[in-house]
Amino acid sequence: MVTQNARQAVSKGFTLLELLVVMVIIGLLAGLVAPRYFAQVGKSQTKVAKAQIDSLEKALDTYRLDVGHYPSTEEGLQALVAGPSGETNWAGPYLRKGIPADPWGRPYVYTQPGTHSDYDLMSYGKDGREGGTGEDADIVNW
Repeated sequence: MVTQNARQAVSKGFTLLELLVVMVIIGLLAGLVAPRYFAQVGKSQTKVAKAQIDSLEKALDTYRLDVGHYPSTEEGLQALVAGPSGETNWAGPYLRKGIPADPWGRPYVYTQPGTHSDYDLMSYGKDGREGGTGEDADIVNW
């Protein structure tokens, strides 16, 4: 004979059907929300890259004011944190936390003289290759 407590213990659990319905609902919600969320992440990474390029531009301009010219391509952005040999007017470091990588973990591309301005500073975007559209588009200083 089944006691009253035994009946209550059996009826307190979830059935497999109820669990499957909840999992389907969660899956549908994730399918609708996740693409929008990840699109926003990509846009924010592009904004971070633009902000970092702007910060690097300001540091490069300060370097030029002190030294009289921009660092060469060979000296690169490293000249902003460690003084190049022979530069007596170097008053850096010009960046507090060192040279940042782009939001995708790759170094920024710096060339001086540049083809578009005194120097070219860019990130190749998410795909790491020149050109592209959307998140794969190059982020540049010109």
